[in-house]
Amino acid sequence: QVQLVESGGGLVQAGGSLRLSCAAGGRPFGNYAMAWFRQAPGKEREFVAAIKWSGSATTYVDSVKGRFTISRDVAKNTVYLQMNSLKPEDTAVYYCAAKDGEIVTMTLTYDYWGQGTQVTVSS
Repeated sequence: QVQLVESGGGLVQAGGSLRLSCAAGGRPFGNYAMAWFRQAPGKEREFVAAIKWSGSATTYVDSVKGRFTISRDVAKNTVYLQMNSLKPEDTAVYYCAAKDGEIVTMTLTYDYWGQGTQVTVSS
């Protein structure tokens, strides 16, 4: 049973930074893709970034490129999302997700999800 627990959300002013963490447990993640999604009120859940647990391959949605960085610490079984230069449109609930295999951006392909953490960016 895979467990994903997010933390690090909060309220920040535009231009500020936050680092989200996703503590992963329950099985080895060697071939897994780990991703961050977000969902704003009234909108569909959208892909933000992903990383292969076994290597350094990463993928980002265009709207966060150059501002967000995804990384993982294998020793701590944790995935991070460093978010800089935050904008009000980044306001959403951010979810950590995991799937076996390659990185994809489609929500329905991810098998495991955390409970989400709220990020609010004020203007």
